[in-house]
Amino acid sequence: MHTAAPGTPATDTRNTGPGRLLIAVYAVFAISATARAGYQILTKFSEAPLAYLLSAFAAVVYLVATVSLAKPGRTWFKVSVAAVLVELIGVLVVGALSVFDSVNFPHETVWSLFGRGYGFIPLLLPILGLIWLYRRRPGRRA
Repeated sequence: MHTAAPGTPATDTRNTGPGRLLIAVYAVFAISATARAGYQILTKFSEAPLAYLLSAFAAVVYLVATVSLAKPGRTWFKVSVAAVLVELIGVLVVGALSVFDSVNFPHETVWSLFGRGYGFIPLLLPILGLIWLYRRRPGRRA
């Protein structure tokens, strides 16, 4: 558990220990989602424009999460929380839509079927990310 003496700033520990693994997984997803979205948009955009634009949006979210988790400071912490929350909402909404509205999702995205194509890691990742951020929030006292 991390504590800081009264009057001294807390050391930012989001990018240490298990946080490094979290950042690495986000980086892999940022690269993977960017490559997938780029390929889909360039080669078959007309087949499923909504799905492929959502893949591109997911790539941006993963990139922002990766960078913000690696950077110290309160502002980057807030950006991390926002990115991971957007990711969780995206996975839940796109996951549900891809189950109930398959017409608009004829091809899978990173978040389709709650990330089934990626071993459901897209569903688990934001939950773990939010837990990590909660445990490493700035100014936390013992």
